[in-house]
Amino acid sequence: MFNIPAANILDKTETILLAGAGGGYDLYTGLPLYFALRAAGKTVHLANLSFATIYASNGRRIDPAIVEINSQTTANHAYFPELHLAKWLKTQDEPDTVYCIDRTGAAPVAFAYAALCERLNPDAILLVDGGTDSLMRGDEPMLGTPQEDIASLAAVSTLNVETKLLACVGFGIDTFHGVCHHYVLEAMADLVKQNAFRGVWSLSHDMPEVKRYRDAADYVFNIQRGQRSIVNTSILAASEGHFGDYHTTMRTEGSELYINPLMSLYWFFDADAVTRRNLYVDCIRETQTYTELSLAIEAFRDILPESKPWITLPM
Repeated sequence: MFNIPAANILDKTETILLAGAGGGYDLYTGLPLYFALRAAGKTVHLANLSFATIYASNGRRIDPAIVEINSQTTANHAYFPELHLAKWLKTQDEPDTVYCIDRTGAAPVAFAYAALCERLNPDAILLVDGGTDSLMRGDEPMLGTPQEDIASLAAVSTLNVETKLLACVGFGIDTFHGVCHHYVLEAMADLVKQNAFRGVWSLSHDMPEVKRYRDAADYVFNIQRGQRSIVNTSILAASEGHFGDYHTTMRTEGSELYINPLMSLYWFFDADAVTRRNLYVDCIRETQTYTELSLAIEAFRDILPESKPWITLPM
């Protein structure tokens, strides 16, 4: 009855490329969307900007910066969230192909997305960010971990695809990386003003899509016990009603968490509008390596007259 704009937009599409924008476990944060879209009869392809050493596997290299893996792929290292997800998907009778994009500069990432679009011909791209630092434009007190997000957004902005959305989930998680959430809310308000806001969807623990998300997360966390995703465990804890300084992984011991209901909300935006709002995207487009990408962001920050001041949320 109250479908959000993002749902109405995606309902008109047939083939969707769902990709983790920020790398690592970001793809997992998109799994509830994946299951919902699959249940609606959509063809959904999975990709992730990977932190794994993707070339140390026998996955098929289909572009200089893309390795296609599936449940039969073998690798020489334990950390490989995409491979573990592929193996779990196989047990669920789901398509088990995941496209891993190398953690590199913005230019190779752009070529990788172009190659995927030529191969898969999607009519929609759905980027998923575990956190909200992808909304930072560049002059905030701190940017969180912007490299992967901006490389993904810059790449998608060049594509001739009709529908391009960014979904952010895990509001508040980026506090750990120094993000001031006053400016997250300011960014959201600015995007609303630009008519680029596409609604909010809440994750509830009793949703079938969330139950399957938890199953997938539990599967990989049992394999990679020392590398449990702080982002995903926080989102899942929030969806179950936990609050405050609640810990589900030893990785957060010694820090104070603020698990809260806002962490289990997807916030949807027009991806191109988010990219246009970014102040340094053109500075990073031609970078070839991850080091060049990081240095380009640092160089932009160095020439800023000043960063915005930290503002504590008045609530």
